[in-house]
Amino acid sequence: MKLFTLGFAALLATGSVFAADTTPATNVIHDKTGFYVHLDVAKVLLSTDTYGQCGIVPAQLNYLDHQGRQHVLDYLVQGIGCANDN
Repeated sequence: MKLFTLGFAALLATGSVFAADTTPATNVIHDKTGFYVHLDVAKVLLSTDTYGQCGIVPAQLNYLDHQGRQHVLDYLVQGIGCANDN
């Protein structure tokens, strides 16, 4: 009987170890690009610097919304560094 109780206790202990949540606490939300996208921006964390790049270049905006969740928005933008632009 003691062996059965010891085995059951060991099963419960290992089950709780495997049931631990391994996902990070802060999940980043990847926003979709497109026309008329509503962005709830409370604080900008990071923005891609496009100075010195010519033409249409990929950019990224990392920000927090008003609920404190982190978002990432990938989009295309006109670079501002071409020598022949006025």
